[in-house]
Amino acid sequence: MALFPFCKTPAGSVRVSRIQLVLYCFLLSLIIYLLYERKAGVGVKSPHPIFHALGMDRGKVMTDMNVIKATEPQTPLETPWGDPIVWGDNRKSAKRRAKFAHQGIRTGLLALVVGTYARFVHRFLSSAETHFLPGQMVTYYILTDNPNCLDPPIRLGPNRELKVVPIAELPGWDRLARRRMALLVEAIRNPIGREVDYIFCADIDQEFVAPVGEEILGDLVATLHPELYEMPRNAFPYETEEVSSACVDDDEGDYYYTSELYGGLVSEIHKLARACSLLILQDHANGVTAKGLEESYLNRYLIDHRPTCVLSPEYSWWDSGLAPEVPVQRIVSLGRQRET
Repeated sequence: MALFPFCKTPAGSVRVSRIQLVLYCFLLSLIIYLLYERKAGVGVKSPHPIFHALGMDRGKVMTDMNVIKATEPQTPLETPWGDPIVWGDNRKSAKRRAKFAHQGIRTGLLALVVGTYARFVHRFLSSAETHFLPGQMVTYYILTDNPNCLDPPIRLGPNRELKVVPIAELPGWDRLARRRMALLVEAIRNPIGREVDYIFCADIDQEFVAPVGEEILGDLVATLHPELYEMPRNAFPYETEEVSSACVDDDEGDYYYTSELYGGLVSEIHKLARACSLLILQDHANGVTAKGLEESYLNRYLIDHRPTCVLSPEYSWWDSGLAPEVPVQRIVSLGRQRET
């Protein structure tokens, strides 16, 4: 008997056999396909190979014939040393709010208002009344060379108060930058140190636009710089001049922090401000100015004394092409809004 008997049959039979062969191949391919799909449904997450061929992989889109990975904004929850990175709407933040909510905590919010920055004070305070630690006892400390900038007075809610701390006029940005930490030390010594448990220092040209709750509370709290978030370490503008007390070596530093919002226990912020003030005065005596002004010294201190709580860029967002997409913008810089 021949191995392929249809080869010796009449022409009509040969034609039928070829059709049957095609059908058999099709059925076999269909069975293999169904088995593959069943396996994928059980636990294989990769798309079917046909989508690879068409450039339609899951998580990718085709743009101008280039495959671009479509990624969601990353929201890391922990620092390399094991302390929290705070995003306001996640479960850990909810737990932190619950932990502090009923402890009768007194918190201060301090801002320096000099010169033309007086135009921001009403918006800053009004927005803080709505969004900063709602329901908690809060004292606003306004350090200013112009107490009249608070006229007309801001209407405050229950358990909220405003205190004006007069300071001498500080003309020139360089002089102001040299004095800010020293002014903070003096303010904590009197009156802040005996009035509140936590103190947060914020730039006055910011607006609270979403809730900022008890999730921000910690012993030593720093905020990730919005334009440098997720940037490589070599992009951080640390002070590199060895003659400066703020100098950071190449093998140091995990994050770059903004000076627009930081805080913590009054005792911890007193230590921070005193240390930074001494470094600034030391450099000034030697004719040295760090390129990032007081922010350089703040970052130097936070490398040596790692924060126990790191706030995500939700808590200091700039309208900048370099700023990341964040789930919620909570504090927005008005001084760095783009021209429209």
